[in-house]
Amino acid sequence: MDFSERVVNLVPEGAYHMLAKAQALEAAGKNIIHLEIGQPDEPTFPNIAQAGMRAIEEGYTRYTPSAGIKALRQAIAQDAGNRRGLSLTSEQVVIGPGAKPFLFFPTLALVRPGDEVIFPDPGFPTYQAMVEVAEGTPIPVPLREEQDFSFDLQAFDQLVSPRTRLVILNSPSNPTGGVMPLAVLQHIAESAIRHNFWVLSDEIYSRLIYETPAPSVATLPGMAERTIICDGFSKTYAMTGWRLGYGIMPHALAERVELLLTHSIGCTASFTQIAGLEAIQGQQESVEEVVKTYRIRRDVIVKGLNQLPGVHCRMPQGAFYVFPNVSDLGLSSNALAEYILEKAGVALLPGTSFGHNGEGYLRLCFANSLDNISEALRRLQSALNKL
Repeated sequence: MDFSERVVNLVPEGAYHMLAKAQALEAAGKNIIHLEIGQPDEPTFPNIAQAGMRAIEEGYTRYTPSAGIKALRQAIAQDAGNRRGLSLTSEQVVIGPGAKPFLFFPTLALVRPGDEVIFPDPGFPTYQAMVEVAEGTPIPVPLREEQDFSFDLQAFDQLVSPRTRLVILNSPSNPTGGVMPLAVLQHIAESAIRHNFWVLSDEIYSRLIYETPAPSVATLPGMAERTIICDGFSKTYAMTGWRLGYGIMPHALAERVELLLTHSIGCTASFTQIAGLEAIQGQQESVEEVVKTYRIRRDVIVKGLNQLPGVHCRMPQGAFYVFPNVSDLGLSSNALAEYILEKAGVALLPGTSFGHNGEGYLRLCFANSLDNISEALRRLQSALNKL
């Protein structure tokens, strides 16, 4: 068929592709440990789930304003502002079905054909997809392992041009778990002001941090008026299937993004938004306990990976991913991921699912039980010994 240029280059997201392969093997009777999909393994916290169910019973099943329920927008403005040290209003907050609309829609609102958009590589694959759909020019900037997977600032400075319209940041990062230091954010912020470009800061993992704080670029001088924050409820509150996210941005841009929501999805489910209100205003002890659990799992999986032949792995400072270097094993990342799935029954992702600079790496999600992580490490040891 003759498709438009906007969609001809779209490809499946690697995690869903690997999940399908793993599920096919499970259907054939093979036991698979799933470390490929980036979602919490625990169910939605009970107080949130109960609030959502009560909302349905109370009739919250009708249309809402496209930008979201006013009470939730106000709660997000207060909560997100307090956590970042920002003064926000509800008019700066737009709610949508998941966080991805606040990657796509601000890009559609800002990027014109031929504009350049700098994004991290390795990075979340939607970044390149949304730039291409907006008919912009995607410009990957490498993340360097020796710099704890932060931006290579020398490369970044060389990539910034008069055509740079938008720079995408992701800290903590998917797939690396890296956190961008304040000095790096300051460098990027100074460049944004000097060259007059926008910054889209994907902060979906901002609550899942360990030893190192994850500052927001929006807090730096001159950046509030040129930054979009993308965030949501999926990772922090184990609400992946509820589809609830939000964007924080200058009011004029929020109005444009609201119109894109109006003409695409209409509005976000009202009972989901009520559940989100409970997530923000209810107890936060569950989040704190989950972060402690993830830290323990992180330490176990990093130690275990560093004991495998030909593997070395840095300690991630945020999110729930490890990104071990496997370049010494002599196989491409894709071939190695396929081998591990077939021989070890462990589903994980090749680093190239996240861009060209992911070659030589694998991504494993440690949002799984310690028993499964330990068994996965045992299976990996056995499979790698046979290479």
